[in-house]
Amino acid sequence: MKLKQGCAYALLVPTSMGVRITPLYGQPVHASELYRMQATSAETNVASISAYLGLPVKVLTTFVKGSPVAQFIKSNLRSRGMHFEGVEVEQGGPWGYRHQFNIADSGIGTRGPRVHNDRAGEVGRTLKVGDFDLERIFGQEGVQIMHLSGLICALSPDTAQFCLQLANTAKKHGTRISFDLNYRATFWKGRLDELRKVFTEIASLSDILIGNEEDFQLSLGIKGPEAGGKGIEHEMEAFREMMLRVKATFPDTTVFATTLREVLSVNEHLWGAVMLAGDNWQSASPRPIQILDRIGGGDGFVGGLLYGILKGWEPEKWIQFGWASGALATTFETDYAQPADEEMIWSIWLGNARVQR
Repeated sequence: MKLKQGCAYALLVPTSMGVRITPLYGQPVHASELYRMQATSAETNVASISAYLGLPVKVLTTFVKGSPVAQFIKSNLRSRGMHFEGVEVEQGGPWGYRHQFNIADSGIGTRGPRVHNDRAGEVGRTLKVGDFDLERIFGQEGVQIMHLSGLICALSPDTAQFCLQLANTAKKHGTRISFDLNYRATFWKGRLDELRKVFTEIASLSDILIGNEEDFQLSLGIKGPEAGGKGIEHEMEAFREMMLRVKATFPDTTVFATTLREVLSVNEHLWGAVMLAGDNWQSASPRPIQILDRIGGGDGFVGGLLYGILKGWEPEKWIQFGWASGALATTFETDYAQPADEEMIWSIWLGNARVQR
């Protein structure tokens, strides 16, 4: 995939930043007294792979003015090597704006994780085109790939139009567009016609489309995998059939990808991936991986895939690096992987877990 050259940023992500609160020692929320807090968002989870491996990354977001949580988030983004810009929104009193809270345990063994999203008053829902100088960002500074998520598109009518304008501006300036559909039923309630139209238009502008069967069916109205058969290997074949239908609908899109997961226990999954790049199939056959915390594995896959594209590798390496980046993310307590170097990720792909001295 040919990328625009001479850009200030390899990767750009718009996002709504928040914090995740996790009980210690794998305990459930209702039985815990001790917690750790981290700054998080799905989109910065994706961008972390490129940022930790030294590529210039930019984050477009918004902050609650004077908030200690906003200060905590800014410090975290700096620690990940990410540039960011965003307007400061007045809190408006105790019942005004705030950064989202994600309260989630990790589960253990046979007890699955539970996630509780508390997004009332989320400041990210105010993101809009007027917050940023898009001509400066895409025209003067330059961006090679912009990664959009359906989570941001569906936050509010403002963010839907914001993402659509981002996509149109990026396209005009030669920036490649990656779109992870990330369908969420609670975000779409009562908004099907509005969001289906926006998602379809963004998908038509995208160079890279990522999603599972629910994403493609419910976000874009495309028939999902055929029923029948069992196991992750059957799912991989069914996804290939569905991706061909997606490609027929969006013929200008170059790359289609998805991960596949079979949960053996909370701490052991079968992890695989399928990708159609042009007319060529690439796959990572399902392999068992050990899980510390599953949240962020899919984002890690996307982050590794985009990193491979940004580095100019062959498509076979895109999916390999993506698979391994996703597996790496599940070994961290944070939602995002923090690779020390490329070798750490390639060692996972090669199955080399020996000590490095």
